[in-house]
Amino acid sequence: MSQTITFDGFTKIDLRVGTIIEVLDFPEARNPAYKLMIDFGDLGVKKSSAQITTLYKKEDLLNKQIVCVVNFKPKQIGKFMSECLVLGAVNGKDVILLNPENRVKNGSTVS
Repeated sequence: MSQTITFDGFTKIDLRVGTIIEVLDFPEARNPAYKLMIDFGDLGVKKSSAQITTLYKKEDLLNKQIVCVVNFKPKQIGKFMSECLVLGAVNGKDVILLNPENRVKNGSTVS
């Protein structure tokens, strides 16, 4: 287990559901990854890099809803600026994306 946080600390994390609208290869990344464009409704479209190439093909990711942290400071990854953090469960070297069981409005909060 990592460091314990307070409930107040948790409430500062802005978790939202978005839909992947574009998937590009990211050959410049140190580890195999995709560049994702994710639609968060009223929050707009945000970019992210995700190391999910072992379990997901580009065409399977299109229109998939996922859960992301949208209030991280943008992070430079090579020449790409990642604007949100895609969440997934780590299973060895594989990452399984977290997603809602049923389709929800883009930008819906997760609590």
